[in-house]
Amino acid sequence: MNKIYPSAEAALSGVIADDQILAVGGFGLCGIPEALIAAVRDSGVVNLTAISNNAGVDGFGLGILLQTRQVKKMIASYVGENKEFERQFLAGELELEFTPQGTLAEKLRAGGSGIPAFFTKTGVGTVVAEGKEIREFDGQKYVMERSLRADVGLVKAWKADKSGNLIYRYTARNFNPMCAMAGRVTIAEVEEIVENGTLDPDHIHTPGIFVQRIVCNPNPEKRIEQRTLSAAK
Repeated sequence: MNKIYPSAEAALSGVIADDQILAVGGFGLCGIPEALIAAVRDSGVVNLTAISNNAGVDGFGLGILLQTRQVKKMIASYVGENKEFERQFLAGELELEFTPQGTLAEKLRAGGSGIPAFFTKTGVGTVVAEGKEIREFDGQKYVMERSLRADVGLVKAWKADKSGNLIYRYTARNFNPMCAMAGRVTIAEVEEIVENGTLDPDHIHTPGIFVQRIVCNPNPEKRIEQRTLSAAK
């Protein structure tokens, strides 16, 4: 089975559609599948639900899908530096489901593992727990959280082999492994594709069983969200 596609547009062809749920890897602008996000914009699909740690920034990352109003709902952990996100949310034009960061990661991991729900102490006694089942275990209260699955997972990795086994680089791993698991169809944007058998099995972060399509983007922009410099001495 050939999993390699010549472009991000080709990798999305026949997969992306209106009204879908997308799980998009990344943390801020670190480890985002920037070419795939741009291809989603160019596809013209609408009414998307995006599951992601945050919504990128104005003009980059998921921010470009907000500017084109292709996203109707975000399931995220924080807003980030995105004025368009704030404007649409405050105007009632964008639905937002805030989820604690660790809980969001576990929702995606559980969904990819076939686990429909789990209990966590995070959020008990706060608005996060409103309307959810609370159960007591060993004298402690826990809130039940439903897992998340996505129609399409969009992830960014450093290397892939032709079978779709993925290696992420440093902090760019972040939410990508969980998004890869949660997608019913997962597309990986990578910087390098190597032959099968090249990758050390102990170094593989996402097994190829979770990845259906691969596209190579050898020179991503890798924009920095907030650059902080030390003062000159």
